[in-house]
Amino acid sequence: MKKKIVIVGGVAGGASAAARLRRLEEEAEIILFERDEYISYANCGLPYYIGEKIKERDRLLVQTPEAMKARFRIDVRTNSEVIRVDPENKTVTVKSRLSGTYEESYDYLILSPGAKAIRPNIPGNDHRQIFTLRNIPDTDRIKAMVDREGCREAVVIGGGFVGVEMAENLRERGLKVTLVEAAPQILATLDQDMALLCERELIENGVRLILNDGVKAFAEAGKQVEVLLSSGSRLKADLVLLAIGVTPDTAFLKESGLNLGPRGHILVNERMQTNLEGIYAVGDAIEVVDYITKQKTAIPLAGPANKQGRIAADNIAGLSSAFQGSQGTFILKVFGLTAAGTGSNERS
Repeated sequence: MKKKIVIVGGVAGGASAAARLRRLEEEAEIILFERDEYISYANCGLPYYIGEKIKERDRLLVQTPEAMKARFRIDVRTNSEVIRVDPENKTVTVKSRLSGTYEESYDYLILSPGAKAIRPNIPGNDHRQIFTLRNIPDTDRIKAMVDREGCREAVVIGGGFVGVEMAENLRERGLKVTLVEAAPQILATLDQDMALLCERELIENGVRLILNDGVKAFAEAGKQVEVLLSSGSRLKADLVLLAIGVTPDTAFLKESGLNLGPRGHILVNERMQTNLEGIYAVGDAIEVVDYITKQKTAIPLAGPANKQGRIAADNIAGLSSAFQGSQGTFILKVFGLTAAGTGSNERS
């Protein structure tokens, strides 16, 4: 009997699952829903396109809907957001820009909705010059702002991977950049003595670094944004980037009966199965096991998502495949330095 598999979300987890499924199930009907236009792109390259290290926008695109249809015979439906899952009737409700709202049935469902950037609930957070960076449309908006004449000052909130990479790339574009981090150090996954080397590299390359200070509010300041910090300090910028982390994009699953963790992550076993029959989940929206500590955690990185997508596909196709956990291996560039790590740091 021919299987019908619906995948919610592309990028690393969903696109990997789709490609693997086609290799294992030549006759299966595979439908991939993506709310945006882009099903598979290089997340890690987004800051470098803004910084013009990557010159051509097309180089960000790993796979296009047209190429995926042609190569893998996958029914790719972009600008189509899944807004509800009905596990009892095995259907999803889709809100499509072209086709309106309709239901699609499935035999198996793979959820790869990803995560969205956190936008703190503080006064002024909806200012038009405040941005988050998560996908291609975000990238286009930020680059258009940076390219605009008169954009000279930027404030980056958050010293994680995205915050550090964006501080570097905005500085490379000639902007005056201030990086604000509420914790005592940037890059919390590094030990403090290693983070110190990265902090020094940022400062030596012209980035103003403010640690142990959070944001209290944003306000209009003529053509700029004023950033009020918890310490009482005030900064002004033409562009503010919020890079304080991500949260799983799972609000549409609240009424589905799926088991969710305390922060909204989908709970799965080592085969990427949820508590509901025929439903699997992968990527940034799931809770995983830390390979070292064996504790539950969330690691929103492309590497684990790719593996999880393939493992979900294997199990749907009848192959026994298991995810052994994640060490959170990472690497990033900080001007002239390369920072990398894997496993637990001293603090954890």
